[in-house]
Amino acid sequence: MEEINHDQEIQLGPVTRENWREVAGLKVKPGQEEFVAQPTYYLALCHYGGLWKPLAVNLGKKVIGFMIWAVDPEDDSCWLGGIILDRDYQGRGLGKQAVQKVIQYLQEENECREFALSYHPENPARHLYRNLGFLETGEKEGEEVVARRR
Repeated sequence: MEEINHDQEIQLGPVTRENWREVAGLKVKPGQEEFVAQPTYYLALCHYGGLWKPLAVNLGKKVIGFMIWAVDPEDDSCWLGGIILDRDYQGRGLGKQAVQKVIQYLQEENECREFALSYHPENPARHLYRNLGFLETGEKEGEEVVARRR
């Protein structure tokens, strides 16, 4: 496991010609594959789907994670999806920092006031989302439960 310089702060940035291979190479821990798709799927969704936008999660100059976001045209809520933190960086609070950082970014840059995400009911990350203020609403997105944060 790589040593973390605790003076470094999580940064968000675009997925570019220079870093897309690092994004595509992100790996989750065994057992988590059933809860997230491969990064290449999310990159293709962003490129061809017309709605989602990608963000690289960086620690220093290294890409350690990835997520996508979109604004729901029906209610203007900002949806977060495809949240991946590389297996070598999990369990250190960096995923929480990344979600907090994207919420701050979307509030400032896109004036988002309500956030939503969905996840499989057995996804262990549901506790992280609950700790960040996301509350399950009873809505469903396919087999996934929806949680919202105002």
